[in-house]
Amino acid sequence: MRIDIHHIRAFLAVADTLQFRAAAERLHMTQPALSRIIKALEEAVDVQLLSRTTRNVQLTNAGQLFAEHCRLALTHIDQGISLARRAQDGSIGNLRVAYMDFAINGALPHTVKTFGKRYPQISIDLCHMPTSMQKQALLDATIDVGFMIGPFSAPNVRSVLFGREKMVVLLPIAHPLAKQKSLQLNQLMREQFILGAEQSWGAFRPHFFAMCHKAGFSPAIAQEATTSDGIFGLVAANIGLSIYPSCARNIQRAGLVIRPLQDKGTELDTVLCWRSDAQNPSTAIFVDEVLSKLPAAPGKTKRVPPGVEKRSERV
Repeated sequence: MRIDIHHIRAFLAVADTLQFRAAAERLHMTQPALSRIIKALEEAVDVQLLSRTTRNVQLTNAGQLFAEHCRLALTHIDQGISLARRAQDGSIGNLRVAYMDFAINGALPHTVKTFGKRYPQISIDLCHMPTSMQKQALLDATIDVGFMIGPFSAPNVRSVLFGREKMVVLLPIAHPLAKQKSLQLNQLMREQFILGAEQSWGAFRPHFFAMCHKAGFSPAIAQEATTSDGIFGLVAANIGLSIYPSCARNIQRAGLVIRPLQDKGTELDTVLCWRSDAQNPSTAIFVDEVLSKLPAAPGKTKRVPPGVEKRSERV
């Protein structure tokens, strides 16, 4: 005979109550049917598990050991069922999250931290990618979520504004303009600039040049850098100035100062992007959680974009 979970549950009901009648009532079956199950189980195990008399039922030594391990087995099975359901629902899993410099220097670390506290069994693999690489990775489904410079529109891709930052000026601490509380772009037209290199800053460079052209000048590029640390370091070394989102204030670097730009319309948008046909169920949970923390525009109610199923009530 093949032992299955029904035999185990029947045996444990008898082991717990030490009464066939009470066990049968618990299992919603007749007492003769329960007796046949126990007899078949003992024959399959080839061990006497219960000592029966007309008045009482006792576990044999073999029955006590068998009951202990059956309880452990059922516990593991129940846990396995629960974990499988949660994995299907997405509350257990793994997320591949890509980000660029402005996101990791801004609100993203707090977002990941708070999400991890609420969903500790969803691990997050963070991967630094320029915006252009993130776009292709989303289209190829090699990442689940991307934080990039927006906008981004593509089939099966959804996006929402994650942050809008004003621009600031990074200056060497000894620069004459560092004494001012704020600056305008036209004050910088004769300055030398430090700019992110094309291969990693390709999405930001058009925004930077458009700001300068709107202010009436073409910027002179003194040197390029591939990372934010490189940009900050070159500015601190008095090689030139730089324009950076206001999240620069979260980065401590000796030798430079940060001044806000007064120019209107220079803000830079960071967007959260994901696939509407995502196969990873944890994606919807992450996106839903991020959206729930984003502030609504004044006078407007937050709306979940298409491609996100509201799941908070079910998790």
